[in-house]
Amino acid sequence: MATTLILRAARARHRQMIVDLAADLRRARFECGVSQRALAAAAGVDHGDLSRIEAGKRVPSLAVVNALATALGLEASLRLYPTVGPRVHDRVSAPIADALLGIAHPRWSPRLEVFVLAPSKGVIDIVLSERTASDVVATEIQAQLRRVEQQLRWAGQKADSLPSAKDWPWTVGPPRISRLLLLRSTADNRALVGGLPELFRAAYPAAEEEAFRALTAPDGLWPGHAMLWAEVVGGRARILDAAPRGAGR
Repeated sequence: MATTLILRAARARHRQMIVDLAADLRRARFECGVSQRALAAAAGVDHGDLSRIEAGKRVPSLAVVNALATALGLEASLRLYPTVGPRVHDRVSAPIADALLGIAHPRWSPRLEVFVLAPSKGVIDIVLSERTASDVVATEIQAQLRRVEQQLRWAGQKADSLPSAKDWPWTVGPPRISRLLLLRSTADNRALVGGLPELFRAAYPAAEEEAFRALTAPDGLWPGHAMLWAEVVGGRARILDAAPRGAGR
């Protein structure tokens, strides 16, 4: 599922890049007062190919893009810009997501792989929204915590960017956005959280028991930023209703 969603997102971005490039070329050519035929000749590009490129119907090679840019007195650039976290997860993330959706009370509406655009770009694994209580919970699934402070920062930035998501808002009243870290219960993760109790208490102050109750009960408000743990055995996951031993904070 995750791989399919990543490929779908990559194709969508690819299509948008083609559209953006076509618009940039047309604008630059008009500003220079150059015809398509003259530009094609100067850049050594077939006139028909340039016409299709400007119409967004042909994907030019990098060599062609550079030739066109040079002829227009521009400089082409291909860069990778940071967003707020990778989208590649290991194979245990899907069972954890499935387990979370399995225990969530029907009052919670789930949205998977939610794109956010501003002020930060990224994807939130699962967003749970409770329409009448106006609670929105941005959920990040982590099988192995690495670069803890960076991951906590990413989670906060993506949650803050939820108002830029499609069809926002999803609640009756003003949304109350909270973060949920769903963490696999492993010896390394338990030791990490147990060794940094103040950091995790500050980032996720709500008790695990309260978060689990709000997630599974037919009523009640979400308690705020929270953590939950998942046990994964034989490819199947189970969401724990309390912190595992050694992970107290």
